[in-house]
This record gives sequence, C-alpha cells and structure tokens, in this order.
Amino acid sequence: MPFGYVSPEQITKDKADFARKGIARGRPLVVLEYTEGIAFVADNPSTHLHKIGELYDRIALAAVGRVSEFENLRVAGVRLADIRGYSYGREDVTSRSIATFYSQTLGQIFMQEPKPYEVELCVAEVGLDGASNALYHVVFDGTYVDRKGFLAMGGQSDELTAELQRDYDEGMDLDAALRLALRALRQAGPQGEPGSRLEVAVLERDRGRRAFRRLPEEDVASRTADATP
Repeated sequence: MPFGYVSPEQITKDKADFARKGIARGRPLVVLEYTEGIAFVADNPSTHLHKIGELYDRIALAAVGRVSEFENLRVAGVRLADIRGYSYGREDVTSRSIATFYSQTLGQIFMQEPKPYEVELCVAEVGLDGASNALYHVVFDGTYVDRKGFLAMGGQSDELTAELQRDYDEGMDLDAALRLALRALRQAGPQGEPGSRLEVAVLERDRGRRAFRRLPEEDVASRTADATP
C-alpha cells in the first residue's frame, strides 16, 4: 500500500465532518407552514446579506452556512427558473426541479472537489388553489428529502426541531407561526435569546403570481409581542 494512502471511505467521512462543522457554526433558520402559506425566520444580524430569497413566482430559497457558496447556488437557481419559464412555461418551474438541480450540483461538488460546500438549503413552494405546499431539504452532499410542516437548519438544529415538534400545529395562522419560531430560537439559543436581528419572509398563497414578501422588523415585532420565552 503506498505511503500516505487514505481510503475513499475516510475521505468521504472527513468531507462530511468538515461540512457539518461549518454548517453548525452558522446561525439557525426555521421554516414553518401555516394556514395561508410558508414562513421563514432566520437569525441574521446582517441587513444586507440575506439568507432567504425569492427564486421564482411561488418558490423561495432559505439557506444556512457559507454565504458566498449559498449565494452562488441562489443565483444559479434563479437562472435555471428563468430559462425554464421562458423556454417552456411558468407552470413548468417547480420547487422539485430546482431542488433536484441543487442536489445534483452539491453531490457533484462533494464527490469531485477537494472541499465540499458548507451549506444546507430549503427550497419551498406554496400551493395554489388548495394544493399542498412543498418543502425540500437539501444538504451538503446532495441528499434531499421532502419535509412536512416545519424544518430547522444551521446551529442547534436538533434543539430547534425538538421545540417545533412539541408545539407545531398545522392549523396555526402567521402570527402563531412567527411566535413559535421566535420561542424555538430563544430556547435553542446559547443564552436563551436569538441574535440581534431576525430576517423574516413569507410565501403567501393568496398574494398573486409573486407570492414572496419580506416582513419589516416593525411588523414582526408587533406580531410576536406576546411570544413567551
């Protein structure tokens, strides 16, 4: 056996551990379905670098990890959606097709590049005319799964998931969803508090073709004023 040989299994394990550690250092993010759409709540101190963004009419991306890497993925997703919508039709742009694209891209990077992307993504699509929503959770090695109800990513994701599992109700409205997200971030935070600023956005079912909307801090504060720690 040549000197310095490292088995493929060990290389894969080292890459996975590296990516997980990088993601775990990131501030957490919560995605919640509510009666009229999907809410995204991220612990994000920056006012310029967004962790949540619109991809297409009724589709949004939420991400944690290395900002430069998930921003590259966001831009690629927007381009893919625009090209498919222009070449075929707007109805042909789906969250599943974009999540599959991200899965293939991240899987290729993980297997072929020396350093994997330190990112974790949620591709979400709000249902139209009574159709169900879609939440796709895509991780650093290209694995992706369909989620229902809620999703937590980033640092303290296990603690956040436990908090959401305990109190989540599929019939709650937007105010209740935001209060639950804030309580979960408080409970999971290292000092019992989220960061100094929350980035909040929604996909609203009845908003029209462009379902994505960011919520200003004042609106979030008024909706979560009675959230208990």
